[in-house]
Amino acid sequence: MKNIFRIFAVVAVMMLLSTESVWAGNDNRRGTAGATELLINPWARSAGWGSVSVANARGLDAFYSNIAGLSFVPKLEVSYANTMLYGGKSGLNSGASVNAFGLGLRVFDNGVLGLSLMTMSFGDIDVRTVESPEAINGTFSPTLMNINVAYAHSFTLSIHGGVNLKIISESTDNISGNAFAVDAGIQYVTGADDELKFGISLKNWGPAYSFGGTGMSFTFVNDAANDMTAEYRSGEMELPTCLNIGVSYDFLIELWKQRITLAGAFTSNAFLKDNLAFGIEYGLLDIINLRCGYVYQTDIFSDANRTTANQGLCAGASVNIPLHKKDAESNAGLSLDYAYRSSYNLKGSHTIGATFRF
Repeated sequence: MKNIFRIFAVVAVMMLLSTESVWAGNDNRRGTAGATELLINPWARSAGWGSVSVANARGLDAFYSNIAGLSFVPKLEVSYANTMLYGGKSGLNSGASVNAFGLGLRVFDNGVLGLSLMTMSFGDIDVRTVESPEAINGTFSPTLMNINVAYAHSFTLSIHGGVNLKIISESTDNISGNAFAVDAGIQYVTGADDELKFGISLKNWGPAYSFGGTGMSFTFVNDAANDMTAEYRSGEMELPTCLNIGVSYDFLIELWKQRITLAGAFTSNAFLKDNLAFGIEYGLLDIINLRCGYVYQTDIFSDANRTTANQGLCAGASVNIPLHKKDAESNAGLSLDYAYRSSYNLKGSHTIGATFRF
């Protein structure tokens, strides 16, 4: 047992030391990172209680919370989720829609290979120019896409780890930018019924990136009456690296297979205020799961100093439907998931998802 705790402590210290320069930033860095869509959770199960499941994320939801949880995919898991962000395309304040698709396959007795794709679109946006700000000169549609390839491994019955490699693409009709990032995480499970869990994950670590394309150039006439083309230089942007530390505990009740899970997580953001999240989940008969959570950050209640649109309150539910009698014991079947996240001055965000487990 002592050796297990030593391994967990060494990994945690190494991850903290490797990001020492990131956490040495100041308030002037907040809001200057690129690819901030990486901080949006597209998965309904974990989003329903504030992404607090750093220690107990299981299956494809682990792509966001802690990639080590991917190691709990039974044989094959397929998931899809759609998020109407701040009202979605039908909202008055936002036209953002997020779609996520994931696939997890157990390739070894203790190893799982995962693939996920997240896309974010904003609908058609009017093109207006400085010369004619009132006129509409066509439309454009920005697209953000993240491709993830991950591998998670169960080293023992108690220690699980994973690594996720992601490619980030952001583009419009004539400007694009691409980046590369890495996630890594570890989970430790203990207790007579595996009721106590710890987790730590480092997310979105990678080099800075910039934009390019024909949209960065312009044409002018020089003093010699010659047509000239010049190009703006895009500044480099760093990725929104963050470190997550979490713990959870399951209270198990034999009657009707009830479970009450309490979880907490701390997120240290390199370019945003740090978050502190708390959540609770109630399970009944391994079929119904109800959850809620709250994500707090400094000045979240101050109209003058608030730096996030999120209000902090989250809620969600899942219904697990066994497709066969034998699936009831193996956790296989169909899961239908829903999550809601509240926000200030905007419509709330809704996520609906479905997961098949085989």
